[in-house]
Amino acid sequence: MVKTAVVILNWNGKKFLEQYLPALTKFTNYPDTEIVIADNFSTDDSIDFLNQNYPSLKIIKLDKNYGFTGGYNRVLKNIDAKYYILINSDIEVTENWLNPLIDLMDSDDKIAAIQPKIKAYHQKNHFEYAGASGGFIDKLGYPFCRGRILDTLEKDTGQYNDVREIFWATGACMVIRAKLFHHFGGFDDDFFAHMEEIDLCWRLKNSGYKIFVQPKSEVFHVGGGTLPISPFKLYLNYRNNLFLLYKNLPTGKLFPTIFIRMVLDGLSASIYLLKFSFRNFTAVFKAHIHFYQSLKKLRLKRKKLLLDRSNSNHKEILKGSIIIKYFFCKKKFFSQLKGLN
Repeated sequence: MVKTAVVILNWNGKKFLEQYLPALTKFTNYPDTEIVIADNFSTDDSIDFLNQNYPSLKIIKLDKNYGFTGGYNRVLKNIDAKYYILINSDIEVTENWLNPLIDLMDSDDKIAAIQPKIKAYHQKNHFEYAGASGGFIDKLGYPFCRGRILDTLEKDTGQYNDVREIFWATGACMVIRAKLFHHFGGFDDDFFAHMEEIDLCWRLKNSGYKIFVQPKSEVFHVGGGTLPISPFKLYLNYRNNLFLLYKNLPTGKLFPTIFIRMVLDGLSASIYLLKFSFRNFTAVFKAHIHFYQSLKKLRLKRKKLLLDRSNSNHKEILKGSIIIKYFFCKKKFFSQLKGLN
């Protein structure tokens, strides 16, 4: 057993491995730490590249592409460590990126997961979409970040450098306690990709654990590297958001919230239709159909989680709607949101 396993889930990412592995291997120098490449059945020459250039790295090969959720779930069963650090192949780490994360984990057993500050690789003085300086959510289930609300990315001027509790840690780069990952069933395989980390963090928080951001650790993320923007990605976002809400909301808020979200999704689909974006319209429609088809399975999951939903009122959930605050109240920066700062 090692203390820390840094695990990269790779799928046809040779160009990212070439570009970002040198920094990762150079700056991952925390004691009792290993780097593992989990290959999600790549069809490029990723494995040949690793064997030739990084023969000392541990490689675990999967027999098909199980997506982000299934890939990590299968690989992590074969890695014995106290902490897992899940990191995308398109992340560039910096010197001393790892130590602050592990030190914070060591400081409090109730901390289940931590993310570093995530900044944009192509615009290095700005926060990056997938995580920024910590993930949050509003009462209708729309995720946003400290440093990124909808498509507005803030410039990093040190305004969010404090260590603090957040609602969710990004799957692009997160450290999580291995025993809790397995105890809570890991990622939900049915998500495939997108919002699976929010689902896991919500489950952990509902059981009294804490999620943190440690901005002393800073990494740069390319973003969209493994699953570019597409109708399929849009479908996953709409479907998985409904899955997320159904599984984790307290009983009194479940059906009103789901109803409002589906109405809003319908409005979004109508806008796509008016713009003649038929593939995006179909993606939203398919997401709702598959949500309805999954209700039986979701009910079983929700029933299983009832024992773990004892802490359901979280101060990291925005009481209002981030959509209204952004478009109608012109609150485009996290610092402008009351109740979260």
